[in-house]
Amino acid sequence: MNNCDGLVPCTSGPYGGSAGLTPRGGPVKRVSVLSQVSSGSLLLVGKVILPHGKRGLLRIRSYARSEASFLDAGTVFLRPVSGEIREFGVISVNAHKNTFLMRLKGLASRSEAEGYKGAEILISKETLVSEEDECFWYELLGIKVYLDTGDYLGRISHIISAGSNDIYVVREGDKEIFIPATHEVVKEIDLDNEKMIISAMEGLLDLNEV
Repeated sequence: MNNCDGLVPCTSGPYGGSAGLTPRGGPVKRVSVLSQVSSGSLLLVGKVILPHGKRGLLRIRSYARSEASFLDAGTVFLRPVSGEIREFGVISVNAHKNTFLMRLKGLASRSEAEGYKGAEILISKETLVSEEDECFWYELLGIKVYLDTGDYLGRISHIISAGSNDIYVVREGDKEIFIPATHEVVKEIDLDNEKMIISAMEGLLDLNEV
């Protein structure tokens, strides 16, 4: 069983990707790879914002923690707003302000890149690089969240990269609860049983009241 107590590194913790854990009491380092899941064997890792320059570069919004996710994959799939998915080899990915610039084999001009404005960027699950004691965001999406008192809160609908730690968005019906991914809050994750247990810390749920 993949269980985590929030104290030591664990494969099924909320920490994942190429990031490890911060010391007890600090924020949990973020998952380095994925925040959204696509259908089938492909995973959504970003979106093309627009072409950059005249040589086919793409300015992209990344759902990954770093450019290493794309480089490790070796190839990416672009799903344009209209048209078929196409596979490209990755030449380079570099940070650019709050975005990334990606150079792909087969895109050598701005006119070629224009056709992929707004396209989704996907990678194959088989290319994901996971080290020991790590997991990916997509493994956490949809799991049930309980207080350590046994009260059910809902399921993780998505994850927000924010500041020094991530935020798990837990939804039940029309209600959303924002859970910080810190050691003080997240006490256990059991991926086999799709369950997360968080601490019923004083004031935590009050912060979510509108």
